[in-house]
Amino acid sequence: MPEPRLPPRAGLGFKPAHFEAIIAPPPAVGFLEVHAENYMGQGGAPHAQLARLRQDHALSLHGVGLSIGGMAPPDRAHLARLRRLCARYAPESFSEHLAWSRHDGIYYNDLLPLPYTPETLARVARHVDAVQAALGRPMLLENPASYVAFAGETMPEGAFLAEVARRTGCFLLLDVNNLYVAARNRGADPVAELACFPLHAVRQVHLAGHAAATGPEAGPPLLIDDHGAPVADPVWALYARLLEATGPLPTLIEWDNDVPPWPVLLREAARAEALLQPAQTRRAA
Repeated sequence: MPEPRLPPRAGLGFKPAHFEAIIAPPPAVGFLEVHAENYMGQGGAPHAQLARLRQDHALSLHGVGLSIGGMAPPDRAHLARLRRLCARYAPESFSEHLAWSRHDGIYYNDLLPLPYTPETLARVARHVDAVQAALGRPMLLENPASYVAFAGETMPEGAFLAEVARRTGCFLLLDVNNLYVAARNRGADPVAELACFPLHAVRQVHLAGHAAATGPEAGPPLLIDDHGAPVADPVWALYARLLEATGPLPTLIEWDNDVPPWPVLLREAARAEALLQPAQTRRAA
C-alpha cells in the first residue's frame, strides 16, 4: 500500500464559512483537512464545495467515528461509506483516533481513552488491519489527549503506538498538543514523552490550542484539548523540537471551536510554515 503523500507544509481544516476566501487564488495553504463523517451523504452543498476545493488543494480526510479502540470491530456500514468517500476524492491521507466512541450500539460524542495493555494492543491492531483492508490504503493513527491514568496499564504510549505500527504497517499522526496536554495532566515531562514517541512512523502532525480548567482544590489546572484557541507557546516549542528530529512534516492547524476569521487561521499556518522552511533547508543540506 502506498504511503500518505501530503506535502510537508502547513494546512488548515476547512470550514464552510471560509469557502469563498479559500477559493480565491492562489492557494494559501499546503493542504486542507475535513472530517470524513461530514461528507458521507451523496450530494448537496458539502460535496459541491469539497469538489471545488479538491481541484486546487491536497486533501486529508480525518475520521472521528470508527471507534478504533472499541470492543467491537469497526462498523461495516461506516467503513463502506468511508471507502466510497475515499474513492470519490482520492485524498492524500486518511487518519483516525486511538480512542473509542461506540459500545453496544450506542455512539458517544467524545473520543474516549483506553488502557495501554497487551489485550488492548491486540484489539487495536485487529481493527486497524480491518480498516486498512477495507480502504485499500494505510491509515494514520492519532495519539489521544488524556486526562487520567488507568490502573493496570503495562505499556507506555510510545511503545504501544510503535507496536501497533509494526504489526499493521499503519503510520502515525502525532498531535503535538495532545502529547503536551497528556504529559502535563499526568505530571510527566512533554520533552521526555516526545523523545519516547516512535517518530520514524509519523507522517502528519496536528497542532491545536488548549484550555486550562481549575477545580475547587489547590493544584495544577487540568489541560483540556478544546481546539478553541491559538496554539500555545510551549506546544510551538515542542513542535520545533520535533522538526529538528524528523525534518518537515505535513502540519495541520486545528481550530474547531470559536472558529476565528480566515486571516487569523492563516497567521497560525504562517507560523508553522516559518518553522517548516528551516527544516526543509536542513534536510536539503
